[in-house]
Amino acid sequence: MNESTGKSGNIIVGLDIGTTKVAALVGEISDQGQLNVVGMGSHPSLGLKKGVVVDIESTVISIRRAVEAAENETGYKIRSVYAGIAGSHVRSMNSSGVVSIRDGEVSRADVDRVIDSARAVEIPPDERILHVVPQEYTINSQSGVKEPLGMSGVRLEARAHLVTCAVNAMQNIEKCIRRCGLEIEQLVLEQLASAEAVLTRDERELGVCLVDIGGGTTDIAIFTQDALQYTGVIPIAGDQVTSDIATALRTPRQNADELKIRHGSALVQQLAQPEDTIEVPSVGERAPRELSLQSLAEVVEPRYEELFSLIQQQLANSGMENLLAAGIVLTGGSSRIPGAVELGEEVLHEPVRVGTPQNVKGRADIVSNPIHSTGVGLLLYGMKDCEEQGHGVERQEEKPQTSGVLESTRRFFRRFV
Repeated sequence: MNESTGKSGNIIVGLDIGTTKVAALVGEISDQGQLNVVGMGSHPSLGLKKGVVVDIESTVISIRRAVEAAENETGYKIRSVYAGIAGSHVRSMNSSGVVSIRDGEVSRADVDRVIDSARAVEIPPDERILHVVPQEYTINSQSGVKEPLGMSGVRLEARAHLVTCAVNAMQNIEKCIRRCGLEIEQLVLEQLASAEAVLTRDERELGVCLVDIGGGTTDIAIFTQDALQYTGVIPIAGDQVTSDIATALRTPRQNADELKIRHGSALVQQLAQPEDTIEVPSVGERAPRELSLQSLAEVVEPRYEELFSLIQQQLANSGMENLLAAGIVLTGGSSRIPGAVELGEEVLHEPVRVGTPQNVKGRADIVSNPIHSTGVGLLLYGMKDCEEQGHGVERQEEKPQTSGVLESTRRFFRRFV
């Protein structure tokens, strides 16, 4: 088995810890800098609620089994990961900082100092800054600068988007990952990762709202002028739809989720015909019942309509609802339901599309599925992080095949390295 870490060798690993599933994605980086998704391990998420750990032991089991499945499929030993974090505890704000340019020309030290100045804001003691994402720089009176390094001036100002999260939520995620014997390269806001995977440069430049509809939460990120301007979280997503179906149709939750995935529709009249019927399992030992598809759609559509109304409210709160020339991009597992795009356009009065990962190669069932947008985005984020740190991603040498006894001996001593 080849050894890999989250960033060294030619391998990057993304760990998507969601409310409904934990997925560990493994990506190989080619000599040309192309990401190739070579495998994935997945396991139902048993210890999270709305993106937050509520049962450490169950979460550890889910992570461990997802990672083991990824290792078995790819033949790599995973030692560290880029992991996603989400939940209603995540908050954001815009901030600015200003410093003097020491030698008349902007250096890396000047940029670091102005970013530190922008992040020097007062936050509650139970929160921690997760990301400081630069939006633009101003040198003297010249604004709109994207890359200030090497430019001349005496005064450097930075505008940045700050993302904070609850300390206990972050620590619980970190604890679960480390208890699986893994190191954490970085915790990454999930909608930031998804944006790396599904948004185009033109969309980010013109103005776009990413809506990642997961199991426990719907995560929002707004970009204009190729910079992150706003992030938000709505505590309604696919799990609420499943609960509604289970309650309204009086069927076990597992069966409700299967009905949603196989037959669900966000539009009653257009997509669900009255004569079409489905078999609905009953609770206990009662016999299954036959119901119309419209009965199912009449449960699903109001929940999606409510979700899009809450998204519209978030856009109004951001003050950027009139700046989205590229419209809305839906992604995440719950974006795949038929009728979501049409209903979204009807409620939001914006063009809507479903976003799948772009500019990556590999297994089609992964790279063409919006349910894996966050996982693929974590790989892309990790690759970009390596490039920005300047060390790149070096290719590992293949380990020679060894005899069973020799390999067992090496595995024994490796535990103590």
